[in-house]
Amino acid sequence: MITVIRGGAKTPSDIVTETFDGTVWRDVVMPKTDGVNMANVFFNPGARTHWHTHEGGQILLMVAGEGIVADDDGPVHVRAGDVVWTPPGVRHWHGASPDHFLLHLAISLQGVEWHEPVPEDEYQRCGCGG
Repeated sequence: MITVIRGGAKTPSDIVTETFDGTVWRDVVMPKTDGVNMANVFFNPGARTHWHTHEGGQILLMVAGEGIVADDDGPVHVRAGDVVWTPPGVRHWHGASPDHFLLHLAISLQGVEWHEPVPEDEYQRCGCGG
């Protein structure tokens, strides 16, 4: 059976702090349904997730701004219009560039396992600003 989820937030925006550094807002687009959840995530410049993995992988649709997505192989600069696929179990983090805001739609498949924060010096070495 098809389910239609009407536009417009049913829950208030929330600031996420436990697994993010910097100021990050999240608006739930679709609460967890059949192991999939979706959220718009707004990052202030320099804000980012902690390292984490997704049991079923993750799709990020870059909506506005510029940012960084990094795994153990290194960082990649992303911008509005880019789509990022992170396969199941790949350790990664993502967030805004030092001098840009970032908005992405995160589609997470199955569970997420959170790890350690990204140290400031590691973030700065990304060289993804500007």
